[in-house]
Amino acid sequence: QVQLVESGGGLVQTGGSLRLSCAASGGTFSSYSMHWFRQAPGKEREFVAVITRSAGNTVYADSVKGRFTCSRDNAKNTVYLQMNSLKPEDTAVYYCAAYNGIISTSSRNIDYWGQGTQVTVSS
Repeated sequence: QVQLVESGGGLVQTGGSLRLSCAASGGTFSSYSMHWFRQAPGKEREFVAVITRSAGNTVYADSVKGRFTCSRDNAKNTVYLQMNSLKPEDTAVYYCAAYNGIISTSSRNIDYWGQGTQVTVSS
């Protein structure tokens, strides 16, 4: 059983930056590809970014490409999401997720979820 705990959310103005962290415990962190999803009020949970097990590859949703950067430190069992040039439409609860596979842009394949952290971007 893998436990995931996100941190780093908060309130920021348009154009600002935030760095989310997700600390994992209870499993072999390096055996999971690590994902970020987000869910805005009244909307479905959507894929944001993924980083493969060895951090060799990253994939981003078109809506965040060029603004968000996903990284991981397997020695610290932690994955990060650096978010720059934030927009009001980025407002959502952001979830860290672990998948015992390569890459999944579908939330249905995810094995473990964090509790989420709120990101609010004011205009």
